[in-house]
Amino acid sequence: MPAGLAEAADAPAATPAPSAAERAERQALVVQELQAVLPAHALLWQREDTVPYECDGLTAYRAQPLAVALPETEEQVAAVLRTCHRLNVPVVARGAGTGLSGGAMPHPMGVTLGLAKFNRIVKIDPVARTAVVQCGVRNAAISEAAAPYGLYYAPDPSSKIACTIGGNVAENSGGMHCLKYGLTLHNVLRVRGYTVGGEAVEFGSEALDAPGLDLLSVVIGSEGMLAVTLEVTVKLVPKPLLARAILASFPDVRLAGEAVAALIGGGIIPAALEMMDKPMTAAVEDYVHAGYDLDAAAILICESDGTPEEVEEEIGRMVAVMREAGATRFDISRDEAERLRFWSGRMNAFPASGRISPDYMCMDSTIPRHRLAEILVRIAEMEQTYGLRCCNVFHAGDGNLHPLILFDANDPDQLERCERFGADILETSVALGGTVTGEHGVGVEKLASMCVQFSPAERAQMLALKRAFDPKSLLNPGKVIPTLHRCAEYGKMHVRRGLLPFSDIPRF
Repeated sequence: MPAGLAEAADAPAATPAPSAAERAERQALVVQELQAVLPAHALLWQREDTVPYECDGLTAYRAQPLAVALPETEEQVAAVLRTCHRLNVPVVARGAGTGLSGGAMPHPMGVTLGLAKFNRIVKIDPVARTAVVQCGVRNAAISEAAAPYGLYYAPDPSSKIACTIGGNVAENSGGMHCLKYGLTLHNVLRVRGYTVGGEAVEFGSEALDAPGLDLLSVVIGSEGMLAVTLEVTVKLVPKPLLARAILASFPDVRLAGEAVAALIGGGIIPAALEMMDKPMTAAVEDYVHAGYDLDAAAILICESDGTPEEVEEEIGRMVAVMREAGATRFDISRDEAERLRFWSGRMNAFPASGRISPDYMCMDSTIPRHRLAEILVRIAEMEQTYGLRCCNVFHAGDGNLHPLILFDANDPDQLERCERFGADILETSVALGGTVTGEHGVGVEKLASMCVQFSPAERAQMLALKRAFDPKSLLNPGKVIPTLHRCAEYGKMHVRRGLLPFSDIPRF
């Protein structure tokens, strides 16, 4: 049992899950009530219709909701929320379902609120450099709409062609260029939506500041626990005149990690700074043929953008620092096509891993940059301990790790070892001065690990904040903030059977 879970060892067991008869009775009532506020085609409850919603990108854990609501208007969203609030029914908001921590996994006695139909770009303001978009707009679609004005939306998670802005707000997503341009939090001005009771609410402002408390910073990254996001105002930035990328090869992962620290320590802030180890490089090269050095123990992808003069000067400085740190080979993009080719491998790291393993679990912790080499060595040792392979790719510039543990979910023993491997990475990250999550969120995946990082008093404060917005704990319950007994239960089972504890949910 990881350190921090022992405090919960004597906690009472979770409330038993309802019987099949109780669930069927509750489902019939919920469906009947929602049919009164939604058109027939906007409500799903038959098992074959709700199966596609049973998980998000974390496919190891699944659950079936009572029903899936697919509203088309804000009035319908408010009506669904009011109905569920009145019936004490949990609600889990869902966008594209690309999340990797189980944040959009349904509650087995709740309603999944699908918001994919809210996919309209309301307004592009090239003068103010802002865009107003509905929550279901794809991340990449914002930049596509802003391109004619020479603008784009900076946060660029790897799933940007599919993930939606509402989900980005929920998880405070980053991406490969977050080192220079920031996370979702730094690129959003306003969030508008509804409370759990169906009341309209707005956080932030299209001005530089908003009156009162800065609740925008609370909502962004809250993983759907405080409010349902329907509309977002984002900042747009000018497209740089030029961008060039460097592929730097290193004979040892320690040298690559030290090079990252040397770059930042030398006052250089690249537009992006990514790292891949040899197993990951081999997987992506076989998939996209990006031209990576397969003999390198690790490669760094460093990008510079700005005016041609700025880029030329910064490229020279970065090469000098990395050569001094032990780089043995440099490939520098000569044109935009080659730059995109360099990035194609990094952008396809996840699908490339899917080609070499039946399943993978993508972890998401952060550590201080100067300890990158240390964590990579520790992960290599864990591979031997747990008998599983791990490919590493991460946002090296801000120390955000994405180890991909390869396993077969059809083998219960492998799943258990994968869970323990992942928990070990997270606990080690905390021990090295980091955190259990960087941009993927806690969801259900990292509940036990939250007990490692945060004290009972700290978790109580988090829960108090949630209850200030959601007194009945109906919005995305059972996620992010573990209670004492959940620390124990998730440490033992980690929702392997797909059923959440019910202690914080009113019994039916």
